[in-house]
Amino acid sequence: MRAPIGHFDIAVPAPDAVGELTAPVAEAVRNWTGSVSADRIVYVDTDPQWADTAVFVEHYGRELLEQSANCVVVAGKRGGTTTLAACIVLSTTRVDVNGVVRRQLGVRKASFASMDTATGETGMEYGGITPIGLPSDWPVLVDPAVVDLPYVLVGSGRRRGKLLVPGKAFADLPGAVVLEGLGV
Repeated sequence: MRAPIGHFDIAVPAPDAVGELTAPVAEAVRNWTGSVSADRIVYVDTDPQWADTAVFVEHYGRELLEQSANCVVVAGKRGGTTTLAACIVLSTTRVDVNGVVRRQLGVRKASFASMDTATGETGMEYGGITPIGLPSDWPVLVDPAVVDLPYVLVGSGRRRGKLLVPGKAFADLPGAVVLEGLGV
């Protein structure tokens, strides 16, 4: 199969690559119910040595810079309660944690979750966290620019491999809220 974006040697429908995914991502792909068929989500094999964005796009295609999204885990605190959420923004932007995220979560303070919290709570590898397969009770905040793209490159749950996902599929994720101004 040829990948819909980028230049990858190995590209297969995600349901045929569940063995390459972390357990929560594989389960989410197996039980996919979004408006986009799970077969349209594509797993591409990538080398972890090229995982950082600048090096990645040099190796797999410069056009991917404008078609990639980052999924970051944030922790919002109010009183003694911590709320974890995921934010998906284009890789050319950053998450407005102290404005849009803080207001959306209704918390006094919001910050990026620690690496141990992000990996422990998601069951995914740091640097490969993806919005597919996150805990179902988490808010998943999505910038509209991500939803508007035909395909978006995101993590696969591991540092090796990525997922190519139709942008509109992110709006169908459990807990998804498309939020204007999330990426700045």
